[in-house]
Amino acid sequence: MQTPEETRLDVPGFELAARVWGPADGRRVLALHGWLDNAATFDGLAPRLPGCRIVALDMPGHGHSSHAAPGAVYPFIDFVAAAHGALDALGWETCTLMGHSLGSSVCATLAGTTPQRVDRLVLLEGVGPLTTAAADAPERLAGALREQARKQARPLTTYPDVAHVAKALALSPSMLTPSSIQTLLARGMRTSEGGVQWRSDRRLRYASRVRFTEDQVLAFLSRIRCPTLLVVATDGLRMPETVMTTRMAAIANLESIEVPGHHHVHLDAPQTVAPALATFLECG
Repeated sequence: MQTPEETRLDVPGFELAARVWGPADGRRVLALHGWLDNAATFDGLAPRLPGCRIVALDMPGHGHSSHAAPGAVYPFIDFVAAAHGALDALGWETCTLMGHSLGSSVCATLAGTTPQRVDRLVLLEGVGPLTTAAADAPERLAGALREQARKQARPLTTYPDVAHVAKALALSPSMLTPSSIQTLLARGMRTSEGGVQWRSDRRLRYASRVRFTEDQVLAFLSRIRCPTLLVVATDGLRMPETVMTTRMAAIANLESIEVPGHHHVHLDAPQTVAPALATFLECG
């Protein structure tokens, strides 16, 4: 099995860690993980795309990347800005974007923001970010501020050991396999006095103060110009059918496939996902 390189990228406000796979002259792919995951989510998939130069980021506040400044939080749009900064730091004028869940939302939004810089787009279990109706924005902000005040007063949680965390994750709605859990925890946990703690910034768990409206998401999706592949798992996480259909229709050059598995199918069973990606990216 290929061993990835480790690197760090300086972007405005953050130092981002990344795992790098594949030949220097391969197809350039920036890969973004899901919420509270990390770059290791692509450890099984990346080696199965040997013709690709895959830079899998730890997004801000995740894995080995730096955390937001004191007093700051993590608005969705800042993840988009960080991904854009990573392209600049890499010196990539154009590339392919590949994302899972939160990462797919970031990739889709970035592809709609700077369509000239994205030559292919792979969306794994996600077609754009969560939204809030315009009329609900004031209460969302009020609720987020109340939650932040409550949560920030709590001490950091320390767990007895990684096995304790793994047992809890095994019961999560994402239905991660034991192997996938171990892959994510190996990069996502750190030792501390009395046990282990998450490396991820606990502020990532704060409710979003503001979200796009559905019309705003559709505006970004409608600006995507590159060929796009959407991978949906049979037992993955679902948004309302009408929302999903409308979003898919907004992307001009979209191909979608369904594969057996759960929300993290790219990590749980990369051999199921890799053939379609290798064909789409022409890097198998």
